[in-house]
Amino acid sequence: MTVHDTARTWSITDLAEEYDVTLRTIRHYEDVGLLSPERRGTVRVFHNRDRIRLALILRGRRLGFSLEEIATIVNMYDDQPGEAGQLEYLLEQIGRRRAELLQRRRDIEQTLEELAAVEDRCHQDLARLLDSR
Repeated sequence: MTVHDTARTWSITDLAEEYDVTLRTIRHYEDVGLLSPERRGTVRVFHNRDRIRLALILRGRRLGFSLEEIATIVNMYDDQPGEAGQLEYLLEQIGRRRAELLQRRRDIEQTLEELAAVEDRCHQDLARLLDSR
């Protein structure tokens, strides 16, 4: 990364358009402390760190992590225990999330089986009713 790249800044509108999110979403992430843009009067100036954090926040949301979990992960990068601790925590959270999703999959499969059984009974009952006419 060149010095020019690190000096580049973005407006809130730039980031909203780039990541296809609303201004309100970015302001919310700022309000909860996930982003900390520079203020120049009433204008928010986002630096590369904020841009990277926004990308990580949005990826975490797509993966189903809560904002609290995302905050822990992205804040670990800046604080101790650093990158290794961040990765260990992330691996733990991935394991938990995977277990939740697998349980949901099992629940959905069971529900689909139950619906199929009820549907079969309804077809059989309807056929009997129509045959008895």
